[in-house]
Amino acid sequence: MSEYSNVKGGKLRLKNAKKSKNKSKHHEKKRKHEEELEQVDDDATKHGNWWNVTIFKEITGPIALEFQPHCYVKALDNGQFVLGGPHPEGSGPDPEEILTAIPISDTKIALKSGYNKYLRVGMDGRLYGRSDAIGSMEQWEPVFEDGKIAILSAMNCFISIDDSTSDVIATTKKAGESEILKIRSNAPKEKDNKDDIPEEEKGSLKSCEINYVKKFQSFQDRKLRVNAEDRSVVKKAKVEGKLHEALLDRRAKMKSDKFCK
Repeated sequence: MSEYSNVKGGKLRLKNAKKSKNKSKHHEKKRKHEEELEQVDDDATKHGNWWNVTIFKEITGPIALEFQPHCYVKALDNGQFVLGGPHPEGSGPDPEEILTAIPISDTKIALKSGYNKYLRVGMDGRLYGRSDAIGSMEQWEPVFEDGKIAILSAMNCFISIDDSTSDVIATTKKAGESEILKIRSNAPKEKDNKDDIPEEEKGSLKSCEINYVKKFQSFQDRKLRVNAEDRSVVKKAKVEGKLHEALLDRRAKMKSDKFCK
């Protein structure tokens, strides 16, 4: 019995078996992913986790328009809009300062207030939220330039704040410092599409094909057998979403793919 007690337990290991590198690579990727999740957006934290929008596709759902630090456009119960007072650091906008952005084209949006009314510019140049439906006057165009944002109305005037009354207006044809604002959102940020691209498909079509040949070829001598035919068919297939099928056909002609019949 004493002989058995001296035997070390643990995972069964075969003689001459090589240590797998995939496990360490997996742990390394997992560690990097966890580090990315732990990175905190300091600016968003100071605004109650409302982060700064930088591209058009992010302007959707609940948003807030910030013209001054921690000061947001606020809807009044009479349909008018003013610039609200400053919030303490770490807090976000109040419910009446939250708008809903609705994309209606590749460049334009509609804005709805918390009173369920759409925003437009009145004849006096002031902003009003009294429309029940989206028409041509209820369309807004966020304009991006040099990392700054201004919002253009259907009357081709940019939104700004009247310094004397704090009313939200749109009377200026050119965007200056007074028309620059920040659009903030608290929606979960979308994953970058680049992260969804397999490692084999990053780079040129030539390198992409070579990567898949390395992955699937079945020759014992491990020499690359890459199809030398014109790659225009592959380029077309990539646009049509048939890249894998095209590459498989090319490898099949070389009879070097373990999945080819």
